[in-house]
Amino acid sequence: MTTAFEPIVLGGTRLANRIVMAPMTRSRAYGPGAEPTELMATYYAQRASAGLIVTEGVQPSMVGQGYPDTPGLHSPGQVRAWRTVTDAVHREGGVIFAQLMHTGRIGHPSLLPDGLVPVGPSAVAAQGRVYTHEGLKDFVTPKELSEAEIRQTIADFANAAHNAVEAGFDGVEIHGANGYLIHQFLADNTNHRSDAWGGGVEGRIRFAVDVTTAVAEAIGGRRVGLRISPGNRYNDIVEDNPGEVYGTLLKRIRNLDLGYLHLMEGPDSALTAQLRKAWPGAFVLNPFTHPDVTGLDALKLVDDGSADMVAYGALFLANPDLPRRLAAGGPFNAPDQSTFYGGDHRGYTDYPTLTVTV
Repeated sequence: MTTAFEPIVLGGTRLANRIVMAPMTRSRAYGPGAEPTELMATYYAQRASAGLIVTEGVQPSMVGQGYPDTPGLHSPGQVRAWRTVTDAVHREGGVIFAQLMHTGRIGHPSLLPDGLVPVGPSAVAAQGRVYTHEGLKDFVTPKELSEAEIRQTIADFANAAHNAVEAGFDGVEIHGANGYLIHQFLADNTNHRSDAWGGGVEGRIRFAVDVTTAVAEAIGGRRVGLRISPGNRYNDIVEDNPGEVYGTLLKRIRNLDLGYLHLMEGPDSALTAQLRKAWPGAFVLNPFTHPDVTGLDALKLVDDGSADMVAYGALFLANPDLPRRLAAGGPFNAPDQSTFYGGDHRGYTDYPTLTVTV
């Protein structure tokens, strides 16, 4: 029987254990350059005993930013600043992937420079509000991406992946979950297109397939993970047939030799089992535990073969040495659940009224 404390080789990189630090937005890239700070280097280095750290969502372009003070990977200054973070993690023996996150329609013009506005597959506004430096604001109707803009966005992802490697990251995770841009192309209620990027299942998965392919070609598939959240209604998403959509998506990308698939699980455990069976490579599971945080019991998911690795979010915030505590059976510091909605895959930022899932 394999346990979560045994090493695993992921995309050619040996990980010390099978415990993943899940991505959680922190909003600490203060300043107009959206560059990582020394505080971020300290934060990630403290958690380097994870088998794999996946960073907070990192925007691949200016228009991809949806929250205040989130970092980017689209400028030379950002690349240099991220090197401080990756060097700090590597000195502690850790492995770190950058999560590439384009938020699409989730955001607000006040968060964007140069007159930019949020974009999406279709001009459909999300219900809800987002935190800005000026307080909470309603989501706006996004600009529908043109064919040329879609192709530029794909190129932005590939360029950000290249920048991540230059910044010292061991790989990247593509964020295709939680109601952000890739998920918006996948979902029924956010993609109303009738061209080759919408309509039926093949059209709706095309953007996810093309982004993943472009990133894999840019840095090698083994350095790439993809995160999905089938059926997740976060950020006003509705998916009528997630089994068909995600089953087809996995068929289209299975030959890219990706490092891993990262599933943020919903309440449908049967769908999790279906996708686990369909995926030929490493399978990372962020288990559905709402309203509780993921705890000690999640380790059995590796023991029984439900996953190759298990991802922890909130518990890593309160317990930087989480793998050691899990191995010892505790004790665990309790996360402050007043600052996030609950459920292990939900992180929070330093803003007391802002809760963000990445």
